[in-house]
Amino acid sequence: MNPAVKDRLAGAALELFEERGYEQTTVDDIAERAGVGRTTFFRVFGSKEDVIFPHHEQLLDAVRNRLAAGTPQTAAVAVVEAARLVMRHYLHEGDVARGRYRLTSSVPALRHREIAGMQAYQRLFREFIAGWLADREDAELRAELIAAVVVTAHNYVLRQWLRGLTDLPEADFDVAMQEAVAMLTGRHPPAESRPAVVVFRTDRDLDAILPTLRMLIGEPT
Repeated sequence: MNPAVKDRLAGAALELFEERGYEQTTVDDIAERAGVGRTTFFRVFGSKEDVIFPHHEQLLDAVRNRLAAGTPQTAAVAVVEAARLVMRHYLHEGDVARGRYRLTSSVPALRHREIAGMQAYQRLFREFIAGWLADREDAELRAELIAAVVVTAHNYVLRQWLRGLTDLPEADFDVAMQEAVAMLTGRHPPAESRPAVVVFRTDRDLDAILPTLRMLIGEPT
């Protein structure tokens, strides 16, 4: 399916939900506003609830791929970068994300759909973290706790930004992720700076990963 059609349907749905209300908007209304047929709508989305979260599956795949590239030695970086992918997606959406937040806060059906999505992210983090900690007897418990901390910390910062309570969401995100990293590594960031040597291979631009590396060794970001 053409991504432009998906985005057009999602945009039309968001407009109509805010104009008329969620319950008063039908699938036919959304399809008509987007300039497509009802059949096209259901080829793209399974339900009216799904249309408000058009990129959920793509984001899950991106998180899965980033976590799959991690190892027990690079687990902390993988977890932080995977969570950052989701955060940056919402920040990039801007007003669209804020409109979705208003809807999910007031429409129970959408709130339930949002919770199901968050649980999917948490299961994904738990799966990979448990694999990285497989040599520990308490691997399953620690994986459950760490995954919950990662998702909770991410959602806390995201909600602060959506409510207009912070202008520095990425900096807040780095601070929140320090707690998740401390649980995963068993080490809290040092109180004072110390020399550190980090050896790694990556195809990413160095400027893009420096904030994560500095956070992991306890330097200010």
